[in-house]
Amino acid sequence: MERRYAITCDEELARRIETLAREYDLTTQEVLHQLVALGLEEVDDCETA
Repeated sequence: MERRYAITCDEELARRIETLAREYDLTTQEVLHQLVALGLEEVDDCETA
């Protein structure tokens, strides 16, 4: 089951997300999903190290 989350970003962070979306022809939602997944992988890697 999917869940929805909402985040609030400052202008600089929003621009960075939008830039990534344009560069890789993704939606901002897809960019955010990938960033969260990568961040969680980093947390997992730190916990197992």
